[in-house]
Amino acid sequence: MTRLLLASGNAKKLGELRRILAEQLPGVEVVGLTDVPAYDEPVEDQPTFEGNALLKARAGYARTGLPCVADDSGLCVEALNQMPGVLSARWAGKPRDDDRNNLLLLDQLSDVPHERRGAHFACALAFVHDGGETVVLGTMPGRIIHEQRGVGGFGYDVVFAADAHPDVTTAELTSDQKDAISHRGAALRELVPHLVATLT
Repeated sequence: MTRLLLASGNAKKLGELRRILAEQLPGVEVVGLTDVPAYDEPVEDQPTFEGNALLKARAGYARTGLPCVADDSGLCVEALNQMPGVLSARWAGKPRDDDRNNLLLLDQLSDVPHERRGAHFACALAFVHDGGETVVLGTMPGRIIHEQRGVGGFGYDVVFAADAHPDVTTAELTSDQKDAISHRGAALRELVPHLVATLT
């Protein structure tokens, strides 16, 4: 069976990617960073999601020899000049913590009215293999609500209501509902033909 490395140690993100890829690539074993010998991951110092995704995918391929997919994703808020952007995971500083990030974001938007709370999630997926490199993008438009709601998802899902389901947060959607509209799902669906052509 062909193995594909997803260069992520985030169990929830890995689960989401595996779930979406399972039906498209049934003959491919998807492994994560905990399934391969440990290596030093690169510092995510690029100013764009695309740049950071490529850094991680190149490192994974170079260290393991496996075709490698890596993502970089985050939340872009209109009232914050598209921030936190590539800093999304570490918005509130160290240690990285979803709850602290969400509380800081809500505090920063506390006096911003509903109509100016537009935002979108963005995802860049990079695929690196012995035949070259591919990068695709996906987005999920929506807005930031005024409080945390829901127990599903991860990251900023508890404060984000997608345009496709404006009455609930993405943390209140089922996995299937979220996969159908998410930035990562959109990027993966665009990447799948490249994966199929290379791995099958």
